[in-house]
Amino acid sequence: MKAKVWLAQVAPALGDVKKNLDLHLRKVEEARREKVELLVFPELSLSGYLLKDLVPDVSLRLDSPEVASLMRASKEVAIVAGLVEEAEDHRFFNSALFLQGGDIKHLHRKVYLPTYGMFEEMRYFAWGDTIRAFDSIFGRMALLICEDLWHPSLPYLAAMDGATTLIALHNSPVRGVTPEGRPANLSLAEDICRLTAALFGAYVLSVNRVGCEDGVTFSGGSLAVGPDGRVEARAKLLEEELLSCELDESAVRRARIAFPLLRDEKIEIALKELHRIKDERVLRDRF
Repeated sequence: MKAKVWLAQVAPALGDVKKNLDLHLRKVEEARREKVELLVFPELSLSGYLLKDLVPDVSLRLDSPEVASLMRASKEVAIVAGLVEEAEDHRFFNSALFLQGGDIKHLHRKVYLPTYGMFEEMRYFAWGDTIRAFDSIFGRMALLICEDLWHPSLPYLAAMDGATTLIALHNSPVRGVTPEGRPANLSLAEDICRLTAALFGAYVLSVNRVGCEDGVTFSGGSLAVGPDGRVEARAKLLEEELLSCELDESAVRRARIAFPLLRDEKIEIALKELHRIKDERVLRDRF
């Protein structure tokens, strides 16, 4: 089975949900005309990133008219979009939705909220506490949001849960420059994507935004990495682009035959040692 995918490297407008929703719907219509089957937007694509005290104002409930519009649009093109989600208890999450066939197939709430450097997410968002793979018409997938991909535990758990495609949504700014003139953090992110794909024999689709907010420039450079760890498509830096790539289940099969690392993973040892480490840490903290 093969599927045509677009990674929508766009520049959302800070705090303007209506404008961003219109952008999403225009890109969906463009994707439909080009027979794209899955369209992936960046982290917080419906709100922009540096929201601070705007978080409650731009938040959306899952039963909101805006989410309903995307659900209707997903009847022809499956969509991954990022939003500020307001839960029933009025906590706010940095969330991602996978919409397909007019329904919400999966919701992921960002687990790792960065609080270093310029990042202040834990001041404004509650943290998610689950990672799940889910079934789609494109195979078994998992969603990750930016920092989630930088912590090995979440890709590992998603792969153990059967994911053959990891979709990572980002709002990654330019931080440092390599001797080749590329953003230093983007080069490291590419290494992480390639290693993750190769270790688990899974596709990694990494979509980053572009544009500027409050003096911060977002780098773009979205990637599609195949299950053999090779970059199959790379978007431009700093420019909007609809990056076209393909999912091919047979490529996953070939990669996992060539390097059966996932087959040989000792999940029982991981569980045993994690329990030991946790118990020993509790004892150290107690005394």
